[in-house]
Amino acid sequence: MATIEMKDVKGKAAGTATLDDAVYGIEPNMHVMHHVVRAQQASWRQGTANTRTRGNVRGGGKKPWRQKGTGRARQGTIRAPQWVGGGTVFGPHTRSYDMKVNRKEVKLALKSVLSSKLADGEIVVVKDLSFEKPCTKDAVAMLKALELEGKRITVVIGNEDVEEFLSFRNIPRVNILPVGDMNAYELIDNKVLVISEPCLKYIEEVLA
Repeated sequence: MATIEMKDVKGKAAGTATLDDAVYGIEPNMHVMHHVVRAQQASWRQGTANTRTRGNVRGGGKKPWRQKGTGRARQGTIRAPQWVGGGTVFGPHTRSYDMKVNRKEVKLALKSVLSSKLADGEIVVVKDLSFEKPCTKDAVAMLKALELEGKRITVVIGNEDVEEFLSFRNIPRVNILPVGDMNAYELIDNKVLVISEPCLKYIEEVLA
């Protein structure tokens, strides 16, 4: 079992937390992390681009001129691709970009990210990350006390922590992530991962 020093909102030591090696101590699987993140980004694509082929363009129901005798190239319709106003060849059509990802791959990717972050010293655990009322000033003061001011941060909070969400949401370069919405992309896309202590048990229960 690995351990990590916890901090309070004033940046002072507040004990240690024990981390499950099955979640935070595995060998990161870079291939699975890459695959899961690619699939996640692909799922955001709308895939609504569409073009009309010669069969979808209106008009051109008869030959523009007879087959032979005019000296011009033979043409079957004025809606062929070489004509202005004609159909499009090899254009995009409505499609889904979704990629198949197994649940085991998603879990392995999350564990790989957390293990990699811990090994690189990019995880900060805050013992009591709670606010009585929304206060961005207090949230900024906490980040300054933790020496994280100005860094790109992802703050993992509880699913019901509304005050914490409202306190951090207006701070530049800070992303708020409810623990129930954890995903590989948002866990990776930061310089430091700040996790409240109650979220550690939830993460271990879900991933262990």
